[in-house]
Amino acid sequence: MEKYLRQLISIEFEDKKDIFTGFLIDWTEEWILLKNNPVDFIIDGFTILKNKNVKAIIQDKDHEFTEKVIKLKGLKTSAEEIIPLTDLASIISFLSRKYEIFQIAKKSDKAVYLGKLIELNEDELIMDFLGPEGDFEGEMGFKHNKIRVIEFDTDYINSLKLIVEEQK
Repeated sequence: MEKYLRQLISIEFEDKKDIFTGFLIDWTEEWILLKNNPVDFIIDGFTILKNKNVKAIIQDKDHEFTEKVIKLKGLKTSAEEIIPLTDLASIISFLSRKYEIFQIAKKSDKAVYLGKLIELNEDELIMDFLGPEGDFEGEMGFKHNKIRVIEFDTDYINSLKLIVEEQK
């Protein structure tokens, strides 16, 4: 992973259809932090991936070209501060404090879950689910071992945060 640090890569998983593309910011044995490149020459938030069942790390001529354009545009491809990737509790606690609202996904790519932390215990993350209209809709629980993707500071999440703030 060291050779990919601060470079644009795509990560493919054996057991997930999604391919995640972004600038590698940090990694541990358990987690990978990317500055998200969802499409074309755009940077949009961060993605933390469970470092499990990685099939391939891709970096080809298209990645090099996209990386060059993004850098020429002057877009920031790093994190402003260290995001702790030691374990799920550290990650969630940091995100809850710094960003308040974040999004998680399980292995299945059928749904993502957006919200804010209610409780984090040994077995489960409990969050107040934020619906697509910007209303908190109640508690949802997720077993730690089922959480595979965590996203934060994206345009979508920040847009819903504006609605939440306006409704206060």
